[in-house]
Amino acid sequence: MTQVTSTNSSLLHAEQLSSIRGGRVLFENLNFSVSAGQLWQVSGPNGAGKSSLLRILTGLLEPSAGAVYFNGEPLSQSWSEFCQQLLFIGHKAAVKSELSALENFHWQQQLSAVGTVDAWELLEKLGLLGLEDELTARLSAGQQRRVALTRLWATQASLWILDEPFTALDVQGIALLQQRFVEHLASGGTIIFTSHQSLTLSELAPEKLFLDAQGDAL
Repeated sequence: MTQVTSTNSSLLHAEQLSSIRGGRVLFENLNFSVSAGQLWQVSGPNGAGKSSLLRILTGLLEPSAGAVYFNGEPLSQSWSEFCQQLLFIGHKAAVKSELSALENFHWQQQLSAVGTVDAWELLEKLGLLGLEDELTARLSAGQQRRVALTRLWATQASLWILDEPFTALDVQGIALLQQRFVEHLASGGTIIFTSHQSLTLSELAPEKLFLDAQGDAL
């Protein structure tokens, strides 16, 4: 189990976290601390509680026991600042199917109050140029995932929590996303993500947290 460290020296700190869903213990007594600028990868078999852990870290799900701290304070006491610094993308693409790729990007851009990103340049980078006017509902799963990931280029949030961000991406998309990780970390950002696959860029050397199917943290 990851050793407990002081909440005062970490950006995000989990203390004695436990999660019980449907009468089954997913994990218990989980302790770890994430410092600003770090990359953390959460892995483990299906059903081990990876998505539940991320939802607890974002404040979207209450732990069965334990607490999460942001900059040394409980989330309930630092909620406003935490939300300003957080970008969360869940396992599903979470794009508006009735909007086009371009409209989805502009919608996210307005929510994030970031106006300096060139939409056409970004869509071209993500392989969506030529599809910008297609309803997102008509795009493939990989293309919908790319639309969702435009948020990573149109955000001022420093803390990214991403659930299976590489899902449905091809080799080019995976490489592009890893490069975006490098850029964000280089600017002092922090990333916590779940994934079954290993990162391939040498610049990315994540801290690792493995959840087993019995709920233990190794």
